[in-house]
Amino acid sequence: MRPSIHSSRGVAARWLLLVIALTVLSVIVPFFIWHSNWFGVPLTDAQIQHDLTHVDHPRSTQHALSQIADHIVRGDKSVTRWYPEVARLASCPVPQVRETAAWVMGQDNTAQQFHEALLGMLDDSEPLVRMNAALALVRFRDTSGHAIIVKMLAGEPLLAPKEGKLKRVLDVGQGVASETVVARILTGKEEIEVLAGAPGSLAQWRAADGATVAPGEPIAVLSPSREMAWEALRALYLIGTPDDLNVIAPYAHGVAAMPPQVAEQARLTMKAIHARAGD
Repeated sequence: MRPSIHSSRGVAARWLLLVIALTVLSVIVPFFIWHSNWFGVPLTDAQIQHDLTHVDHPRSTQHALSQIADHIVRGDKSVTRWYPEVARLASCPVPQVRETAAWVMGQDNTAQQFHEALLGMLDDSEPLVRMNAALALVRFRDTSGHAIIVKMLAGEPLLAPKEGKLKRVLDVGQGVASETVVARILTGKEEIEVLAGAPGSLAQWRAADGATVAPGEPIAVLSPSREMAWEALRALYLIGTPDDLNVIAPYAHGVAAMPPQVAEQARLTMKAIHARAGD
């Protein structure tokens, strides 16, 4: 049966409302996702204080830390009232918060409490926390994290957590993010995931697929991401030694998937090291 004119108009009106609603949602939903993940939204002092002391919402705490970094960069001296809370976050149970806290503490190289907290973070269980702490300490003219920074360039070995049969998950050259599953260890009773500790890519396998591996045995090596390589090279520009040149040299010649800026920074870093050594 052919619908009446009134019925057709009603259907058209409903479709128009549906289209408008979907259009609005397509704008509003991404906005709220962006808003909830973007750290540029200003926070009041009360919000910062609350989020620093309530870490049950880690993203909010990271947001507050980011705002503190902005205050430091602007030269706002009043921000020091939050320094004790920032330093205490070095022992926060959430790794992502510790990573952000280490970065923030590197923004003020005059704060002794930050210096002391960063030194303790060099022994953190999480690779990214150790790396951020090592890089931040360079701003304090402290070379305590030198070995960690060199290791950022050399590649992070992945160790078998338990004895078992290795099951490879990724192929050489594949990119990884922090906590990407690289392999699994089959013990017979359970299957244990081996996770990447930092962003980068799978450089090589050290153990064959299906091989039985021992606890602590290297099973793979991860190469750094371009951001990690660049930051490490910038740090070694200031604290690098002649012993580091063999690790830096491949980057100066150009490494696959690394942008030209990384190669240029590597060359500048090598030049600075030679100059310090009097070559």
